[in-house]
Amino acid sequence: MNITILFPTQTEASQFQRDDVSTMISGVGLTATALATMKAIQQYQPELIILVGIAGVYPHAPFKKYDVVLVETEVEGDLGFFTKTGFVHMAHLPIEMEFERRHTLTCPHLPLNSPFRLAKSMSLNAALAPFVDVQNIDIENMEGAAFFHVCLQEQQKFLELRAISNIAQIGDDDWDMQGSVKVLTKGLHQLIDILQGQG
Repeated sequence: MNITILFPTQTEASQFQRDDVSTMISGVGLTATALATMKAIQQYQPELIILVGIAGVYPHAPFKKYDVVLVETEVEGDLGFFTKTGFVHMAHLPIEMEFERRHTLTCPHLPLNSPFRLAKSMSLNAALAPFVDVQNIDIENMEGAAFFHVCLQEQQKFLELRAISNIAQIGDDDWDMQGSVKVLTKGLHQLIDILQGQG
């Protein structure tokens, strides 16, 4: 299978080495990821493209640091307006304009019998934004929603794999970058082996 891997940063890619896939550093944030995803689709024409990186977990979620998860849904959480009653997501804004109201994006390509638990994710350019609705969200990252959107628009088969590196709450700075990248890399090899029919 022709697989392309996108890593947001060189740090997240630093422990991964494999000859049977293509890799690209996408950059951090929604804008950089949208551009890199389109470039990867055009350049590599993959059968499957996988976004791979670390993520923060919200305190109410059923996950802990070093868990590796497949992302089933993404929301671009800080897309919207501040109103007198608070922040309103663009998809829910009562405004008389014709535009695509997108909120929750779903991955339709999740593998059967995967060893990874599924997580609901929110993507933010402003990490730890205190105004977004995280009630039904497990993890936070800065790229996934753009990746999902481009892949869905381009009818590109895709997956997103994340390792939990920290608790996503203001004031909690207990990150383990190297430890989370280590389990992320192990999980990625496991996922590729399954997809390639070796696992």
